[in-house]
Amino acid sequence: MGNYAILVIAAVLLCSSPLQTFVGPQEAQQLQINDYRIGPKDLLEINVFELPELNQTVRVSEDGSITLSLLGKVEVGKLTAQELEQKLVSLLNQQFTKEAHVTVFIREYQKISVIGAVGRPGMYEIIGPTTLLQIIAQAGGLAASATKEISVFRLGRDGEQTHIIVNWDELMFNGRPDLNIELQPQDVVAVPIDQTLNVFVYGEVQRPGVVTFLSSRKITLLQAIAQAGGTTPWAKKTRVTIKRRDKTSGREIQIRVNIKAIINNKNTDVFLEEGDVIIVP
Repeated sequence: MGNYAILVIAAVLLCSSPLQTFVGPQEAQQLQINDYRIGPKDLLEINVFELPELNQTVRVSEDGSITLSLLGKVEVGKLTAQELEQKLVSLLNQQFTKEAHVTVFIREYQKISVIGAVGRPGMYEIIGPTTLLQIIAQAGGLAASATKEISVFRLGRDGEQTHIIVNWDELMFNGRPDLNIELQPQDVVAVPIDQTLNVFVYGEVQRPGVVTFLSSRKITLLQAIAQAGGTTPWAKKTRVTIKRRDKTSGREIQIRVNIKAIINNKNTDVFLEEGDVIIVP
């Protein structure tokens, strides 16, 4: 079966990176492989073990039918691949052979998959030129939990997968109509969920404790301290420590930061990561 043989609705997973929120598009298409229903212009590969002369690749007509050797016209519209296999087995059993073994692969389809943080994730048929904004509107718009970066996964003729990233804020609010790309059959539009992440601020701040932020927005050291109410009059601003767990080794590393120099524009502010612990002595 080809890499983009079947279009399905993907499951959404929560991961540390917004772009990793989803199962990969190729893996996602296998999650509900039996759910896709055949439609006009789909390309089907049919194999019959007992009757090789029936082995053929056929395009579904506009009326939802295909024409097969020996069997003639067969209605296939709105059937899943598994249901069509059963139908062909039944027809063959009536006319030619008993207990036929039939396999149906959907090689091409004329729909787009929209997955993730939208109102109605699912499969949408392309009727004429269709843009990213149009397909998201059909899918019920972005959910409140959506990130600002939308991914479009596309398989080229050479079999190579293209990953296109569209910034929603740039498209909608900054006048970038060029980002409203035209979609193609078999595209997978993935809208990741924006995760809530945590850092922890302790020591000489007004409100020690957890500070939350969205993964797509990030947060800097000064911003986290500000959300904790700012420093107290006794804080040693030149000796702030960030404790961070190294992702590779798992060991704790310590980063010393002079926030007084940052405030005075002498040093650059530091972006924080999930789980960082900030200590203001």
